[in-house]
Amino acid sequence: MSNLYAQRRQQLLSKLNQGTAIFRSAPMAVMHNDVEYAFRQDSDFFYLTGFNEPEAVAVLAPHHDEHQFILFVRPKDLDREIWTGYRTGVEAAQERYGADIAYSIEELDEKLPQYLKGGDRIYYHLGRDEAFNSRILRHWRKQLALYPKRGTGPIALEDPSPLLHPLRLVKTPEELELMRKAADIAVDAHNLARDMARPGRYEYEVQAEMERLFTLHGGSPAYPSIVASGGNACILHYVENTRQMEEGDLLLIDAGCSYQYYNSDITRTFPISGKFSPEQKIIYELVLEAQKQAISKIAPGIPYNEHHDTAVRVIVEGLLDLGLLSGDPEELIEAEQYKPFYMHKTGHWLGLDVHDVGVYQHGEDNWHILQPGNVLTVEPGIYISPYIKPASREVDEVTIEQPPVDPKWHGIGVRIEDDVLVTENGCEILTAGVPKSVDAMER
Repeated sequence: MSNLYAQRRQQLLSKLNQGTAIFRSAPMAVMHNDVEYAFRQDSDFFYLTGFNEPEAVAVLAPHHDEHQFILFVRPKDLDREIWTGYRTGVEAAQERYGADIAYSIEELDEKLPQYLKGGDRIYYHLGRDEAFNSRILRHWRKQLALYPKRGTGPIALEDPSPLLHPLRLVKTPEELELMRKAADIAVDAHNLARDMARPGRYEYEVQAEMERLFTLHGGSPAYPSIVASGGNACILHYVENTRQMEEGDLLLIDAGCSYQYYNSDITRTFPISGKFSPEQKIIYELVLEAQKQAISKIAPGIPYNEHHDTAVRVIVEGLLDLGLLSGDPEELIEAEQYKPFYMHKTGHWLGLDVHDVGVYQHGEDNWHILQPGNVLTVEPGIYISPYIKPASREVDEVTIEQPPVDPKWHGIGVRIEDDVLVTENGCEILTAGVPKSVDAMER
């Protein structure tokens, strides 16, 4: 893998020209009092280095005569390592991670200026660590103060994301291998959940068995698992998972596995009693058709928004047929009057982050064009909360009133989500191992 990280750095170095890029490791997050969460490296930092420790800084300086990849890391400290685990240390960091040189993180302020002064700009993402942001800004101000005396140095501060994130957006074969593994583990967990869910069990029992399987295969939850029965399925990010499931409930499970930093993201909805009610089946079939048609729009050369617009149209026309919406479908879509039932987009990029990096459009009406190696989720849904308030909006100065919702639909929440890879000739569903037909959802 070290060659892979070197290739990634070289790709970015070629885009920096005379700039110096600075990347900061993720901070340690506090769970409560003095107890910390398990460390998870910043995705950009990990993508470029593979280094998985906190309190580290990576510098890329293509203009420097000797050192183009510089690492600042924690020094070896036996006393601290007894308490908090092994450290790579300065010497091993240089050797193992391919740095031209490595320093102790304590030397950052002293050593960093030599890698800034030869460049014409600093690439740094102003993140959530305000103290470190201020530290970089101080270095920049010092360089600006020296500029009149020497006529060189960084006079601009830019975010490296527009250079780095397009690289992350196209997955390599090595990345796809890890994503397939993350998907396969999650597939097994979802299939297990469908087999074990029964009236009388608690949502957290299903969550526990799924996450046990993640761990058993070397993974972990990619995000807080959603195990939402009954009306809880109408809450998009329901994570309490405390309700006891009842006869007649639908169970919506949105759970993915993280494997060696790469993620899967799957949602399935099924009747825990084994059979859909007539209303549940109608809504489920509508969402499934919306997803199928959306996936059919995923291929190289297709604008990113095509699959979302397709899903919206299927859902709007279906809701019209059911009497849950009224009016002209074009006007309803323009006014977004479907949003009380379908309030989110049809997917997102997937990779090192669950909501992975990469722009969706380049200015108004200029959508990203799908290309081989892009991975995205496709996840339409319909949510009919008992508290739903149908929208009434103006279109061309005409108010379109929407009908009240018949209580027979209340509490039905359905989402179906798969992970889809754009291939040379179309697309591949990485999570196809979880069934989703009506027959497969029933028992």
